Amino acid sequence: MKFIADLHIHSKYSRATSKDMDVDHLNKWAKIKGINVLGTGDFTHHLWLKELKGKLEPAESGLFKIKKKVKSSLVNNDWLPKNGNSKIDNDVRFLLSSEISCIYSKNGRVRKIHLIILAPDFKTVEKINTRLGWIGNLKSDGRPILGLDAKELAKIALDASKRCLIIPAHIWTPWFSLFGSMSGFDSIEECFEEYSKYIYAGETGLSSDPAMNWKLSALDKIALISNSDAHSPSKIGREANVFDTNMTYNGISDAIKSKDPKKFLETIEFFPEEGKYHHDGHRKCKVNLTPKESKKLENICPKCKKPLTIGVLHRVDDLADRKEGEKPNKAIPFKHIIPLEEIIADVKEVGTNTKTVQEEYKNMIKRFGSEFKILLDVDIEEIRKAGLVDIAEGISRVRQGKVYIEAGYDGEFGKIQIFKDEERERENFSKQVSLF
Repeated sequence: MKFIADLHIHSKYSRATSKDMDVDHLNKWAKIKGINVLGTGDFTHHLWLKELKGKLEPAESGLFKIKKKVKSSLVNNDWLPKNGNSKIDNDVRFLLSSEISCIYSKNGRVRKIHLIILAPDFKTVEKINTRLGWIGNLKSDGRPILGLDAKELAKIALDASKRCLIIPAHIWTPWFSLFGSMSGFDSIEECFEEYSKYIYAGETGLSSDPAMNWKLSALDKIALISNSDAHSPSKIGREANVFDTNMTYNGISDAIKSKDPKKFLETIEFFPEEGKYHHDGHRKCKVNLTPKESKKLENICPKCKKPLTIGVLHRVDDLADRKEGEKPNKAIPFKHIIPLEEIIADVKEVGTNTKTVQEEYKNMIKRFGSEFKILLDVDIEEIRKAGLVDIAEGISRVRQGKVYIEAGYDGEFGKIQIFKDEERERENFSKQVSLF
């Protein structure tokens, strides 16, 4: 059974998240996006865990779905996509997941590592939470900060259940990741020691894609997965995984562990340049540099003369032992996407949160189906025939990778254009009126 999974998000109990990051809205937006399995995030937080237990009921083994009485409470659902896959019912499945921030000292340096834990059932979650509650305050944040070695967190999770998966999150981001330039390690083994054999996957993060990770042969032994790390409902699915296996916890876990390309079909990725740590630089100084430019400056900001924030591209280059373009055996393929709202906004030359974009987005979802279906599957000619000529052209260009990107750096997202200004004038692209 083919399905799409986003396994890393946050709840409304994490810092800097939307108040709408609750079960009701997540269920709704997963349908809009076309996500079949969604990680719950934040299972370590007592209030979120209470909501999960109260609003979810068991579905397939290790997965949960929203209770009918909760489902009926949502309003304004008249534009939601209908079930586009007869093999999967229209109920979103939830998989228990959480992210932990481990900050500790090892080998003479302060380490800051974010780790995702996937768990098969509430009993396992309660065991993990009990152990972690002895170490730090789980109530302070949906993503708790613990003075705990990453290796010890892996031990605690696996002691609770051998079926748990421990996945280093956004493995290249500078400040809080396995390979981060500011506080990470140079290898999986340096971080996890004897527990390295239980690390079956790493999350690429928004600022890198699988092709960049293929440059490091040490990662050949793990699966490269992609998730949204969303802090608001509309951001879920900005990266995701496509599986063709049993839609159960074990089915997903086994597909990741085995890296079987017949079960783990592909990942759906941001263009990595759009991620906010792709290049090196200083946000306050508005200095955005490629690794080559940074190295010429000895990684010092040319304006304030302080050390630059070294980005993902630079860090990958530092650890790489393969040339760009080389591909390991059993590499899982991937596709780049740009969110549909951004494509519509680019075409209409307005902001993504404007009424114009939101109305067009809703109309397209209602007419064609989920966002993933529109971005990846719907025939371009079908979109053109609906009177959306420019949007159809935009989606076609994104599918072909024909976009213009100013790379992100030091916490600033990159800027993407599908149509350049001079091109709009030359081709006379119109701000077309929808025929809906």
